[in-house]
Amino acid sequence: MAKLTIDGVEVEVPDGTTILNAARQIGGALVPPAMCYYSTLKETGGKCRVCLVKVAAGSAKDPRPMPKLVASCRTPVAEGMVVQNLTSPEVLEARKGVVEFLLLNHPLDCPVCDQAGECDLQNLAYEHGASTTRYEEDRRTFEKIDIGDKIQLHMTRCILCYRCTYVANQLTDNRVHGVLGRGDKSEISTHIQKAVDNDFSGNMIDVCPVGALTDKTFRFKSRVWFTKPMDAHRNCTKCSGKVVLWMKGNDVLRVSARKDQYGEVKEYICNECRYEHKNVNDWTVEGPRHIDKHSVISQNHYEKIDLQRLKKEVERQLEFQKGRQLPEANIVPNS
Repeated sequence: MAKLTIDGVEVEVPDGTTILNAARQIGGALVPPAMCYYSTLKETGGKCRVCLVKVAAGSAKDPRPMPKLVASCRTPVAEGMVVQNLTSPEVLEARKGVVEFLLLNHPLDCPVCDQAGECDLQNLAYEHGASTTRYEEDRRTFEKIDIGDKIQLHMTRCILCYRCTYVANQLTDNRVHGVLGRGDKSEISTHIQKAVDNDFSGNMIDVCPVGALTDKTFRFKSRVWFTKPMDAHRNCTKCSGKVVLWMKGNDVLRVSARKDQYGEVKEYICNECRYEHKNVNDWTVEGPRHIDKHSVISQNHYEKIDLQRLKKEVERQLEFQKGRQLPEANIVPNS
């Protein structure tokens, strides 16, 4: 075990733990942001650089500071290490610069992007970005392409976090897409326009931190803050069957995997659960999904939904399908 201090808060973690995961054990605002690291995907991290922190003391044995800022997602802790995140003006200034680089080629698509409201880059730009841009050159642009019958790639929005390639490598046995080109010509694409077609390809959408990979079955159907996310499950032989149903009224607009407080999927779901079961009757609804109070999604107060009324409405739909006409009933929040 190793004891270290992050922004004045002491924490003890197992040897080999990264600074980022040590900060996550403390929680709160001092956790560095991460756009490429994903705890459930091996070898991720070290690409976006937004998690840079300052190591003011390397260890108890060698208290000298590290000469440069380090990526907290790839740097292991040491006994007696002292880390500065929000308390270091150097870190905040560097993070602001990294965000500016990430936004150089990123389009101002928030008003029409399906990721708006749950976009990590949007949150990062709001917290650390500048209100104006200094960039005067032409931005690189790409045509939108379909890399599968259910997934659309909008490469202009991509920040090259590589998460989608790690998903394909580690969850499937037939990766057909990757990063092509070098430097500012790099792009995510399939080899000779092959289609991404496997049982877990939809998870690429869940891990994408921006709106580069979108669900074609959900595109432009609704803003996420107008939907009501509900935890649900079903018996599935391919995955855990534990999902979030994004509902509008009694209709299921989207099915996604469940994410933790850091926006990371812990149990990946199959495409059958994601795309082929858009009927609420196919699921056992557990209740409203808790979304962080700072998220715009939580502002529609969906957690006040009466679960018993929802279950009665599902039963009413089943009766209707059997040919027995029943009066309509709307699911409304509790007063």
